[in-house]
Amino acid sequence: MSSHTIDTAMAKRMVEASAIQGASIIGQPGGWSVVLKLGTQEKPLGVQRSDKPRIWRSLDRCVDYLKKELHLARFELLDATHFSDAPLEGKSREDASERLRNAHEAAAHDKWFREQVEIGLAEADDPAAEWVTHEEANASWARKRAELLKRAEGSAA
Repeated sequence: MSSHTIDTAMAKRMVEASAIQGASIIGQPGGWSVVLKLGTQEKPLGVQRSDKPRIWRSLDRCVDYLKKELHLARFELLDATHFSDAPLEGKSREDASERLRNAHEAAAHDKWFREQVEIGLAEADDPAAEWVTHEEANASWARKRAELLKRAEGSAA
């Protein structure tokens, strides 16, 4: 841990130990940063492997991060005095947020899909499950298909 900022991993441990007594969201040029209160000291939440404060371009994403990652839902201060949405200097990775969003969506879909497979397997293992043969399924779909074609011909006339 650096001497000027607190990284997310350390902040999580401090929250679990009830060492963080408060948090403030501070607006600044380029976005929003977070200052954590530790007793009489205040330290900014920093980026990984650096001694720079972490900055979110969106206030909503900053709040979501604090609620979901650090489990902090209450803030002492929201100061927008110095906030400006002017772009930050340096390299900007416009594609990074889209890539991360896609990765989170894929992970959520994977989780949902695995849950659905588990439900299906549980239903298949149920002794009361009624099984349909391939021939019965084909015959049922053939009847439905014929019914739909008949209905479509009737509405076209």
